[in-house]
Amino acid sequence: MPESLRKREFLEYWAKMKRARKLDPTPVPYKHQGSTYDEDGIRITGSRAFVDAVLSRLTELLQYEGPETRLQVVYKQSTDRETGSVLDSWNCYIQVHERGNEAKMVNLFVSALAGKD
Repeated sequence: MPESLRKREFLEYWAKMKRARKLDPTPVPYKHQGSTYDEDGIRITGSRAFVDAVLSRLTELLQYEGPETRLQVVYKQSTDRETGSVLDSWNCYIQVHERGNEAKMVNLFVSALAGKD
């Protein structure tokens, strides 16, 4: 696939996509340092109604909040970069992060105690 698609090419590509493709994000490695811009993630911006409508279509991602991985989330009202004033728009960022070995062991232990293994 080319590095970028023109609008017409993108719309054709998008229209031909198989519906309801499985979401399978690669978790950000445990103790990752630096930017996660090149990692799998979602950014949704706009009115709160729009952000919520898109989120309602992504509930499949909730399965990644568990013993092996966690969801890194930000959901907040936007602010103007220059003035710091609060805007009418919202932003939401979601990424899956790998849990550390200690957290994995604790989660396994707690699940065993709760009879959820």
